[in-house]
Amino acid sequence: MSIPQIGEKAPDFSGVNQKGKTVSLADFAGKKLVLYFYPKDDTPGCTAQACNLTENHRALLKQGYVVLGVSPDTEKQHIKFIDKYKLTFDLLADTEKETIQAYGVWVEKSMYGRQYMGVARTTFIIDEKGLIMDVIEKVKTKEHTAQILK
Repeated sequence: MSIPQIGEKAPDFSGVNQKGKTVSLADFAGKKLVLYFYPKDDTPGCTAQACNLTENHRALLKQGYVVLGVSPDTEKQHIKFIDKYKLTFDLLADTEKETIQAYGVWVEKSMYGRQYMGVARTTFIIDEKGLIMDVIEKVKTKEHTAQILK
């Protein structure tokens, strides 16, 4: 699938968060959602990004944003990641990569000449009506909140 573009309806999703609760796009109706996709819990870039969002969570809430992270990690991995870094928002366990694929961020990547499939670090800002307001593909992990609030 291709990445949804600004102005398009956000693809519906449903998945389980770290508390075992099913979360779907409909749960955020009437709210602005920061839906961010990242490759793996507790890796340097993913940790920097999650910590930046946690450090600035109040500012995001003040602007009306709810934050939800999505990765292919399990609920158990998410719990460890959240506890270790005191993250202040939910993480969706997308082990089957359904939401990841619906948003077009499961892509071929390359490292040290090796090709593999993985999650392209991407953030979607979704408005109160479920429309894509912004897509951030060049995420600066340590400055991500500033990119969102620009």
